[in-house]
Formats: sequence, C-alpha cells, structure tokens
Amino acid sequence: MNSAAEFRRPVPPLGEAILNALPNPVLLVAPDGKIVDANIAAESFFEISTQFLKRQSLKELVPFGSPLLALIEQVRASGSPVNEYKVDLGTPRIGGDRQVDLHVAPLTERPGHIVVMLQERTIADKMDRQLTHRSAARSVIALAAMLAHEIKNPLSGIRGAAQLLEQQASSEDRMLTRLICDEADRIVTLVDRMEVFGDDRPVARGPVNIHSVLDHVKRLAQSGFARNIKFVEEYDPSLPPVLANQDQLIQVFLNLVKNAAEAVADLGTDAEIQLTTAFRPGVRLSVPGKKTRVSLPLEFCVKDNGSGVPEDLLPNLFDPFVTTKQTGSGLGLALVAKIVGDHGGIIECESQPRKTTFRVLMPMYSTTKPQPDPSKRDDVPGTPAPASQDTR
Repeated sequence: MNSAAEFRRPVPPLGEAILNALPNPVLLVAPDGKIVDANIAAESFFEISTQFLKRQSLKELVPFGSPLLALIEQVRASGSPVNEYKVDLGTPRIGGDRQVDLHVAPLTERPGHIVVMLQERTIADKMDRQLTHRSAARSVIALAAMLAHEIKNPLSGIRGAAQLLEQQASSEDRMLTRLICDEADRIVTLVDRMEVFGDDRPVARGPVNIHSVLDHVKRLAQSGFARNIKFVEEYDPSLPPVLANQDQLIQVFLNLVKNAAEAVADLGTDAEIQLTTAFRPGVRLSVPGKKTRVSLPLEFCVKDNGSGVPEDLLPNLFDPFVTTKQTGSGLGLALVAKIVGDHGGIIECESQPRKTTFRVLMPMYSTTKPQPDPSKRDDVPGTPAPASQDTR
C-alpha cells in the first residue's frame, strides 16, 4: 500500500522557499548577462514568468543604458556589494515610472554571477508623503482657526462701513463700495470653506458597500458634469465592506471624479474615466500609542486618460491652495486627503500623460475584531499615522 506521503507534492528546497517568500524581486545574473534564476516577486515586477525570465538577458528587461547594468559590472570587477537608490527601471511594458533601490552583490559560490535585489520605492514614498500630509493638516487646521476668529469679525466691520458709505456716495463711488462688499463676502466664503479643516469631531463609521457609493457618484456625474464621458468599471464583486462614513466617501469620490472629468474635458469622444476596486493585502498603518496596526487592504481607484498632473506639483498635490486650475481654490484635494485621513486611510496620485490614477487605500469593516479609531489618536485629528510596510 502506498503511504500518503508518496502522493504529496514535492517540497521545494529550503533556499528556494526562502527566496520565494521574500517580498522583493531577486535575480541571479550570469557572467554573460543572462538571467539564471528569479523569485516569485520578480515575476510580478517584470510581469512575466520565471521560465521566460530565464530566457532573457537583463539588458532586454531594463531601459537602455540603465545604471543597473553598469552597477553589475562594477560589482563583478570589485567583488564587493554596492547599493544605489532611486533608480528608474520603468519601461513601456511594465510601467513608465518604476523607481527602485538596488542592492547588488557577488555570489561567491559562483564566480562571475551577481545577485540583484530590487526594492520598490512606491510604497515607501507613499508613506513618507502621508507624513507630509499630516504636517500640512496641522497648518491647515491652525490656519482655519485663525481665519475664523481673527478675520471674519473685522470683515464684518469693513462691510458694514462700506454699506454706510454707499448710502451717501455718488454713482461712481458706489461702484467702489459695492466692490468692497463683494470682496468681503468672497473672503468670508473662503474662510467658511476653510473651517471644515478644523472639524476634529470623531467620524461616525460603519460597514459601507463601496460599489454602491461609486454607482451613486457615477449617476451624479453622468447627469451633470460628466454627461458625455465614457465610464469603465472594473470591480471586485467579492470585496468586503469598507469601514467608513458613506456620505463622506461620496464626497471624496465625487470630488475625484469631477477632477477627472475636468482633466479629460478637451478629449471629446476619447474622454474616459475608469473606476476600479480591488483587494490588496500588505499595507498597514501603525497607530501611535497602540501595539496594533490598521490594515488597509481595500484599494479604490479613479483613473483618467487626461494630460496628467505636472511633475513638480505631484509631491504637494494634496496640500491646500495647490491647484492646476486657473479658477480653482486648491482646497478640493486637501479636503479629500483630510477625509481619507480621518478614516485612517491613504490617498496617492500617480500621473503620466494619458494615465492619471488617484488611489485610495482603506480599512475593511470587521465584525470579529474592533477597529482602531484614528480620530482618537493623540497627535493630529483626522490625519494618518506613521506607516510601515509589511509586504508588497
């Protein structure tokens, strides 16, 4: 009789198992530049199988003249490991912007063979930018409080004085007093919009079906500002509920879709907005004062094929008063970032011509384990905590 062990799948060697467990792409490069071996993460990074990778030369996978090729030759000549940071390995096939940190070392057991490990900077930079958003939120909250208490009252007096002068002014002077009143009203309206950033009350949250939210936003958009724009939906129907406030989520995605519609307004029949949802385990945020971390496995994206966001604006896109619109106030995306932060989530923008993506990562609703409430943290209400990367 055959034992059960005879029918088990063969267990891979320990070294191979450890290599495949690593979240970072690892390649073994032969002296002639051919790829000898690769782990599972490398398959995902280059979007081809290991068997196909083994038939490729490294220079066929990376951009022409890539610093990685020179780095390998340097390591091969010196026999010492070398690290290099923020190297772009993007190609049209795997994506136009794929910045990585390179860790290159010789394999002493095989002379001339080089081990290359890639560490994508996308997640790390995303987390760093969240800290920038926290700092911006502090500034906005302080500014909102100052504006509300120190500016609105004097403006009321200025407007009242202008109205009194208007009663006795000539027709020409009356135009100037009316201008004073209109500008005072405009400043008050701006201050009122700013005051929302100072609202640090806890957000009432519960289970929300994100697809219902996106469908509602889509209907609103198609009945108004996005009437002639094509919508493409790629949803994961098995997605669990998100832990959120439904009204605020509608506000977030309505704002993002409106921005996308304005970005593609000049494309005519080629204008397209894509809405996607997916489950992406691996990103967690640490919460100050707690040992637990908040997992952010739910990914919601709003994509458009517009001209893209200028590269110099990307790092500060969610700061207040930063805008590409001639008549915009620059508060819409800042408010979006605040709401997402209030929910303990992350929002990030990736942009290149004809492909701009606003990506929101959120916690899912759980009935078995209480969720940490980011609104009760000791640092800044309504902003994400410092983040750490588990796997990606």
